Amino acid sequence: MRVGVVTFPGSLDDVDAQRAVRIGGHEAVALWHGDHDLKGVDAVVLPGGFSYGDYLRCGAISRFSPVMAEVVEAAGRGMPVLGICNGFQILCESHLLPGALIRNDHRKFVCRDQRLRIENTRTPWTSAYDEGAEVTIVLKNGEGGFVADAETLDRIEGEGQVVARYLEVNPNGSLRDIAGITNERGNVVGLMPHPEHAVESLTGAGTDGLGFFTSLGRLVEQAFS
Repeated sequence: MRVGVVTFPGSLDDVDAQRAVRIGGHEAVALWHGDHDLKGVDAVVLPGGFSYGDYLRCGAISRFSPVMAEVVEAAGRGMPVLGICNGFQILCESHLLPGALIRNDHRKFVCRDQRLRIENTRTPWTSAYDEGAEVTIVLKNGEGGFVADAETLDRIEGEGQVVARYLEVNPNGSLRDIAGITNERGNVVGLMPHPEHAVESLTGAGTDGLGFFTSLGRLVEQAFS
């Protein structure tokens, strides 16, 4: 598959995401925030970083980027979209995902190898995992606390939209230990930890994050099966 990785001013992990896409067996396509062009890609990754310096709120300016108009439209047609950390924040600001990400409850930046439980394996980004799989993926954020009103939380829990949940310790105060969610359709996923930093055994926390990228290959297999 051709997977577009968007670069915003202040993106830090776009090159890492491109590398993870390639290791996952796909073609990485660089996309620029200022272009109304997705270059015919089959899926999109919004990487981590500090888009537009995180002025106003994290992701609040990025949602108005020309490329995001295309991403929102494509997501509405069912294109797989993955937002990682700052990308998760952008997806919430763009109303592609419910809720919001706020400053960590301890008011400090956190960087750690984080244990997670994968709770939804029915998305294009998680189908390579076993449901309930426990993995370790790098986490690094200052505004990673997922919040939503009680009605929204009950709905996403009840409809199986929680993709991943923190284990052992809640690193940022996310309500109900939520680390990642998906939309109702299941094609858009936001994840606060960084799977692109856990795709090679030589560095980082191991290879537990690779499944977020190899999962896309199952779409191709299903299409030709």
